[in-house]
Amino acid sequence: MAITASLVKELRERTGAGMMECKKALVETNGDIDAAIEQMRKSGQAKAAKKAGRIAAEGVIVISFSEDCGQAAMVEVNSETDFVAKDDNFTSFAKAVAERVLVGAVDDVTALMELPLHEGEETTVDQAREALVSKLGENMNVRRFSRIQASSGKLSSYQHGARIGVVVELDGGDEDLGKDLAMHIAATNPICLSADQMPKDLLDKEREIVTAQAKESGKPDEIVAKMVDGRMRKYLAENTLLGQAFVKDPDTTVEKLLKSKAATIVQYARFEVGEGIEKKQENFAEEVMAQAKM
Repeated sequence: MAITASLVKELRERTGAGMMECKKALVETNGDIDAAIEQMRKSGQAKAAKKAGRIAAEGVIVISFSEDCGQAAMVEVNSETDFVAKDDNFTSFAKAVAERVLVGAVDDVTALMELPLHEGEETTVDQAREALVSKLGENMNVRRFSRIQASSGKLSSYQHGARIGVVVELDGGDEDLGKDLAMHIAATNPICLSADQMPKDLLDKEREIVTAQAKESGKPDEIVAKMVDGRMRKYLAENTLLGQAFVKDPDTTVEKLLKSKAATIVQYARFEVGEGIEKKQENFAEEVMAQAKM
């Protein structure tokens, strides 16, 4: 039978194996996914396949710089536990992935996984990941990356341990200001740079919430409208980078700080380990009670 892209994608999602390995297994089993999984478990990909379904929400953020090109790469590589995230083999792999992102002309993780991990070598990023899964005994994923190219300013970065990473491009100012702003972004996690960039769906949802809250006061409609407008201004100030109070000096906003330094923020990127990943919550007491009843 024809081996479609959707079939390869399904097998990859179920096994965690590379695209080429999945396609090969499907060809050899005439498109039978269950038979392909069984075959892959009998091969050297066994451990990686068995662990692919387990949630990997720990890990590290790594930032790599190319000063000559004015470019930075930031990646998130996940593991199941914080213990493995601190393993030297894991962190070395994550650093190598960031270096590969910096020099590799790819736009998505799927393409990245098929590149050689190191220049001049045959082992791909995905094959190196599978080998590491087998060695350390946990599921691991390269979740996402961002390549930031400076356009008119200079790049600065800040890392809070290995769990939060920020890269910011600053036009004007100095190195200390760039570092302070990156630290501020790490601490406050703004939704966007300015009010005009705030997603409309978020604004609409927030306005709906604050309107319902204001109406509970029982005050006249014109007063309710003023209350809603005030709360929306506060929401924008707290959630846009330029509107936020600067962490090192809460009496001034980031926008005022930038004006005083004759500087502007061109762009920024912020990654935090595991954000958006739904972690499985274990309740060991309930588990023991269930076993006792059985």
